[in-house]
Amino acid sequence: MVKPSNSHAILQMVLHWTLAAAILFLFVSSWWMLSLPLPSDDHTYRVVPFQLHKNIGITLLLIILVMICLRWVRRLQQNAAARSALQTLADIDQWLIYALVAACCSSGYLSSSYSGWNTEFWWLIQLPAWARENDGLNILFSDLHQWSCWLLLLAIVLHIAAAIYHGLRDDALLPKMFP
Repeated sequence: MVKPSNSHAILQMVLHWTLAAAILFLFVSSWWMLSLPLPSDDHTYRVVPFQLHKNIGITLLLIILVMICLRWVRRLQQNAAARSALQTLADIDQWLIYALVAACCSSGYLSSSYSGWNTEFWWLIQLPAWARENDGLNILFSDLHQWSCWLLLLAIVLHIAAAIYHGLRDDALLPKMFP
């Protein structure tokens, strides 16, 4: 069995904590953003925070794709038959978080696309709108965005509970996730 390289493990750790920090920022900033007045001729400052929120969300989707590739490579390097029930649960939790982040990001982008607002990836690349403004689809994808975010928050709570469990067991798993 080939062990993952140290640089591979460091990259996974950096992506993990980048993802965690970005998700925390997105949750906190979304509550603040929604309290801002709607855009008008006098109030246009809501555009920048929403665009930043969208940019970070799209970037998270790209990070998740990289993390999936890294996890797939690591999985090929491990002996699947020797996995414990806890390792299987950890895999399920990780894939659930990946899927929910992807659902949050995708539904947010689609909601924005159908809202009539443009999305520019880091103010450099204009992303396509899927269709003309459509209130019904905007509301549908906005609701999916909201519910997938709440489910993601629940999955993160379970993830943190598992980390606390491993910390209390002192099973040497937590030091792998800290520099």
